[in-house]
Amino acid sequence: MHSCAPTDLRGAAPNETIRVLLERRSIRAFSPDPIDPASVQSLESAAQHAATSRYFNEWSAIRVTDPKIAQAIAQEAGQDYIVQAPLLYIFLADQRRNADLVAAENPDADMDADSFNLNSSYVFLQSENDAVLALHAMETAAYSLGLGCVILGSVLNDPDELIELLQLPKLVYPVLGLAIGKPAQGPALKPRMPRPAQIFENSYRRPSEDEIGEALSDFDETVFRYYRDIRHMDAPRKTFRQIIADKAFGQENAHHPMAPSIERQGFDWTR
Repeated sequence: MHSCAPTDLRGAAPNETIRVLLERRSIRAFSPDPIDPASVQSLESAAQHAATSRYFNEWSAIRVTDPKIAQAIAQEAGQDYIVQAPLLYIFLADQRRNADLVAAENPDADMDADSFNLNSSYVFLQSENDAVLALHAMETAAYSLGLGCVILGSVLNDPDELIELLQLPKLVYPVLGLAIGKPAQGPALKPRMPRPAQIFENSYRRPSEDEIGEALSDFDETVFRYYRDIRHMDAPRKTFRQIIADKAFGQENAHHPMAPSIERQGFDWTR
């Protein structure tokens, strides 16, 4: 069996924090053991200490404890393992709290005025960034405690249904989910592309077709072996570029249009 995962990550990492980051992998099978309250508090505090744009604190998270809600999320996401996770969070871009603070400070404030900025596209993107940063902090903290996680972009398969399910008010929009628990599997590390193909210096560098072929040929083979040998033998035997080509025009996992849903939540996508 070929192995595409580095074998010396633990020894190569200069400290424990970097080792945790280098060895992160998605866990999709969890033991039923609950997470102790002290660990839950640590995870949530770690999320709250993530960077936040302009100190606006423009994110929130919902910890889902109702099995019926978790099951509905799992069904919509098409991922049954979600209900196995002892902890499930939905991270949100949230300007509702700030808008309510403005209204409390100035009851005459016109939230429909052109000068109202908490619903602009820029603020929405900053709120999304805050939510992602908070999620990543929680995920890293969970791995440092020996827990496993999987980030759930699939919760946005139908954002309107999730908005209704979680009773999200205007100016609040779901971003990502995070399932956490004690791992019941030990998957191989997923390969990463060569660093020069992804990290540039001073400006974006778009390589020629020959350079793309040269830079990614080994990575293509590594991805092919990963899905063939490590994931399971009946997995699609495709290179990385074949996977991207298929998804670029395919209908697999097609999501509902996002912009109308975002606008229905009160964000003005035009400014």
